[in-house]
Amino acid sequence: MDKNKLIKPILTENALTVLRKRYFIKNDKGEPIETAQDMFLRVAENIAQADLLYDKNADVEKVILQFYEIMASLDFLPNSPTLMNAGRDLQQLAACFVLPVEDSIEGIFEAVKNAALIHKSGGGTGFSFSRLRPNRDKVKTTNGVSSGPVSFMKVFNAATEAIKQGGTRRGANMGILRVDHPDIKEFIKCKADNKEITNFNISVAITEEFMKAYKNKEKYKLINPRNSEVVGEENAEEIFDMIVHYAWKNGDPGIIFIDRINKYNPTPGAGAIEATNPCGEQPLLPYEACNLGSINLANFVTDDKKVDYERLSKIVDISIHFLDNVIDMSKYPLQKIDDMVKANRKIGLGIMGWADMLIQLEIPYDSEEAIELAEKLMKFIHSEAEKTSSKIAEKRGVFPNFEKSVFKGKKKLRNATLTTIAPTGTLSMIAGCSSGIEPLFAVAYTKTVMDNDKLPEINPYFVKKLKEYNIYNNDLIKEVAETGKIQHIHVIPDEIKRIFVTAHDISPEWHIKMQAAFQKSTDNAVSKTVNFKNEATEEDVKKVYLLAYDLGCKGVTIYRDGSREAQVLTHSVTQSQTKIQLEPRKRPEATFGRTIKIKTGCGNLYVTINEDEQGLCEVFTAMGKSGGCAAAQSGAISRLISVALRAGVNPEVIIKHLRGTRCPAPAWQEGGIVLSCPDAIGIALEKYLHEKSGKKEKFTINSYKEEKFNENCPECGSTLEHEGGCNMCRICGYSKCL
Repeated sequence: MDKNKLIKPILTENALTVLRKRYFIKNDKGEPIETAQDMFLRVAENIAQADLLYDKNADVEKVILQFYEIMASLDFLPNSPTLMNAGRDLQQLAACFVLPVEDSIEGIFEAVKNAALIHKSGGGTGFSFSRLRPNRDKVKTTNGVSSGPVSFMKVFNAATEAIKQGGTRRGANMGILRVDHPDIKEFIKCKADNKEITNFNISVAITEEFMKAYKNKEKYKLINPRNSEVVGEENAEEIFDMIVHYAWKNGDPGIIFIDRINKYNPTPGAGAIEATNPCGEQPLLPYEACNLGSINLANFVTDDKKVDYERLSKIVDISIHFLDNVIDMSKYPLQKIDDMVKANRKIGLGIMGWADMLIQLEIPYDSEEAIELAEKLMKFIHSEAEKTSSKIAEKRGVFPNFEKSVFKGKKKLRNATLTTIAPTGTLSMIAGCSSGIEPLFAVAYTKTVMDNDKLPEINPYFVKKLKEYNIYNNDLIKEVAETGKIQHIHVIPDEIKRIFVTAHDISPEWHIKMQAAFQKSTDNAVSKTVNFKNEATEEDVKKVYLLAYDLGCKGVTIYRDGSREAQVLTHSVTQSQTKIQLEPRKRPEATFGRTIKIKTGCGNLYVTINEDEQGLCEVFTAMGKSGGCAAAQSGAISRLISVALRAGVNPEVIIKHLRGTRCPAPAWQEGGIVLSCPDAIGIALEKYLHEKSGKKEKFTINSYKEEKFNENCPECGSTLEHEGGCNMCRICGYSKCL
């Protein structure tokens, strides 16, 4: 195929940065050796080969061109593993997996091993721990007692910590426990400390029986999964309030309505659904996987501000063909997964760019008009997807578990499920559109480039609208970039403000209404973060959970702004055009404290930590007999720490940013490794606080685990956004499921 005759992808600089770093094939030096056009062609050529499995005379060149054009035009993109791995040795193309966790040591560690293989191949895993017997339940084979699901979740978490997904990041997990499991209280609280179980999102599987008990203010039964015996009762209202409290506190746990999910299980004869993928949008049977893809709705608005349904129909048709082919072309990590995937042939076509479409149509996100359009649009996409799946079934046959499905005797389909709405964090960066069905995170933000220059990045539709109103100027752009919001800026007309609302401008109820609107025509589930302002109450969270249940959602993920993030050293806010800055208190004349000696690669570092009546107030360092850069840098760091402490910054936050900093000359000390002088200062602070707290356990250097919920990207330093159960960076594409 002549590449010169193919359309050229038009990508933003951010998109190219992400692709170069995470998607393009690289040489031995780590340098990209393909372009965006090469990548899309590589994927198209590989996925089109599946047609030959069903028709030796298939016009593969035509199919390659179709697949290439829907990607290169950014009308459609498959999930990241397909873009990364298609046409390469790994050839693992699915993003979502669910593994069973059996109630035995053999079963548990079989699941750990299988999860490691999936994470190594670039996938994320969901688990239900509901089959495991509760804490302190008897174990006949050893005459001992069980340690319960939460203890084993920590084993899975530790294994995940050691594995990088496809060489790019640690794998993500979803841990689920039924609300009627005897250990439900321990599970709800297991992520109260942000340093615990850091590679898991967690969700409580809510049953209809529980919801009935909650609404009637009754108790409900706890059931031991080992023998299905009732072992106690809990007050449903107390448990629900407990879930709400910890979700309000830091976003975990979420909830899934497990009975509702199984009500819509398309293959009940093949088993019951127990768990979902890490972001919650893909419920799956044990050993099942699913590949996803998303249509960029931003590209389907006509010049006269209408949805281009005719072109959308064509793209849906090609996308379903593409995703069905992916199933046959993927190499799955386990034979059991291969068998289950090909028996049900589930795919998940979703959307991104929804907020962009609404902006172009001049429809406010939080409006009944937007809700009505969401329902109409998703119903259309699902209907067109069904037509294509039926058409493919006529040529290739229905999915093998068709006789065990709800479609038996009704309609012939190639795929047990067709639609899923995923977060699309990185994909939307590549496509240059808004993420999934989320509203805009910000109208603008500030991007830091070389030499610490700060450049405003602003929504192109917003720029266009400002120019239409003849109010575009650099000062206004800078003002918008300062907060990312526009509602407080008087010069901007109300009609523009109404259209360019951001996630925090929209009330939580509208987030749920939008999720519910899309869920009506989505086979699987919908990834959607319900954003709350920091001052939101637990009662606000409770109302949203109940509304999600009443409106037919399959699950809920909430995030209260700042609930997981460290407080920054200084901040500025716009209040009546006045900036407020945090100032440190004066150094006291008398302090008390101690000096701790830490070995570093530069020599012994003596870290002195002092307090006054208000708490920690200063740190200073001395570098043994050596001086030079190491001593100067350590001294500068300690002075900055002192300023931060006297400004009221939590010492734990300071420790988090110091620990893990690496240099070329680490040093071993009893209890672990000291990575650098900043790491040593963090160790000293942590040890000081540990001993001051009176904790009985011995302090060890490696007791610290990397804080999961950084406010800043660990790779480029930009601000992370919380979306769909993940922290993601809009600048470099880094993402980490929480």
